[in-house]
Amino acid sequence: MNMENIFVNEERELHIDNLGSNGEGVAHTPLTVFVAGALPGEDVLARITMVKKNYAVASLIKIINKSPDRVEPECKYYEKCGGCQLQHLSYEAQLKMKRQQVEDALLRIGHLQCEVQPVIGMNEPWYYRNKMQFPVSDEHGTLEIGCYAVKTHGVVDAKECIIQEDGNNHVLAAVRFWMKLYQVSAYNEKLQTGLVRHVMARVTGNDVMVVLVVNGDKLPYKDELIDILQKMVPHFKSLFINVNKANTNIILGKESKLLFGTEKIQQVLNGLKFNISPESFFQVNTKQAAVLYDLVKQFAHLTKKEKVVDVYCGTGTIALYLAKEARQVLGIEIVQQAIANAKENAKLNNFVNAVFVCGDGAIQLPQMLSSGVKPNVIVVDPPRAGCEERVLRTVIASAPQRVIYVSCNPATLARDLAILSSDFAIEKVQPVDMFPHTNHVETVVALVHKIYCS
Repeated sequence: MNMENIFVNEERELHIDNLGSNGEGVAHTPLTVFVAGALPGEDVLARITMVKKNYAVASLIKIINKSPDRVEPECKYYEKCGGCQLQHLSYEAQLKMKRQQVEDALLRIGHLQCEVQPVIGMNEPWYYRNKMQFPVSDEHGTLEIGCYAVKTHGVVDAKECIIQEDGNNHVLAAVRFWMKLYQVSAYNEKLQTGLVRHVMARVTGNDVMVVLVVNGDKLPYKDELIDILQKMVPHFKSLFINVNKANTNIILGKESKLLFGTEKIQQVLNGLKFNISPESFFQVNTKQAAVLYDLVKQFAHLTKKEKVVDVYCGTGTIALYLAKEARQVLGIEIVQQAIANAKENAKLNNFVNAVFVCGDGAIQLPQMLSSGVKPNVIVVDPPRAGCEERVLRTVIASAPQRVIYVSCNPATLARDLAILSSDFAIEKVQPVDMFPHTNHVETVVALVHKIYCS
């Protein structure tokens, strides 16, 4: 099949070889074709919707031969909603696919041949998200609260989400009831009119925080909403509005105003306490966060004698998880508010051996070295874009005995490991399923400096 004889709107029979990074089926003809909803091993009839130089996109019309791993999605909104990508694939097969995704990225991008451990999944992969951020819209003349439809900003109206913790679904129902009862306006993204833009909620143990992102400075019927939340949401603790009047895709504005209750709620993880505010970062899957952090601790091989540097430390969760087992932990983070949260969390847990510095890791690490700080272990947990190369070069120059890399993106992980592999040997690669039924996978990699390898 040549590129020239593939046309938009043409129907084609395709054999699906594997899954793409976004969970779509991939057919390898002379031109790669991505088919959303198709699974490896299936023969499908698809309609070509886009043709580019090196690939094409098609929509699924009919499954000719069905994969034995195909299952009926649990969620009734699944076909329209863009929140999950893999509910039509059995959970066991999802875990195998994610392992393959990591393996392929390491080999294809990093040119690294190393064993990838089976993905650590969940016993119950539903109702796991402790944080909800649902857009609100009236674009079709009625109130719609839910997730965005696939590749659009159209809102799929959903009465509940089965990957959210129950507390978040109670909030969803309460806010919907309040908005309808008091005719509170929803935001219209095209016209930039209306008040409520997003419903955000955070569940930590028994505490529930509610944040309404609004296109204004005040909230009408505030007391009525508080009364409804108290009646409909068990363990409701606080209500904020976050002011966002900008024409932007960014959810939160710069200002949050407390309308009721406590400014922060508390998350307990393996005996450690973390204060959570509307802007705080915390892993959205509490159970798997404990698994992830336990792996970091295990891979660090701490004996209470080591100095640990945590680059991209965020609000200090990993650093504090390691502090009890280390001589000293130094956290570096460029976001000032995150460092303030990290210092607060260290004080909350009575850690005097945890120090947090606001700055660029590529600058702060050399300064630490010049001041006599010699890290035994360096932890990096970067955003999806991965580490800046100058940070990686600084890690190499620091020559720690061990490096622990925590990644949320196999592609950038592979790229960065290829750089680190000049001086470090990959000891173990362990994926963790933090986000069941989506295409995302977290990976923890243990590296040891080659001078310590026998």
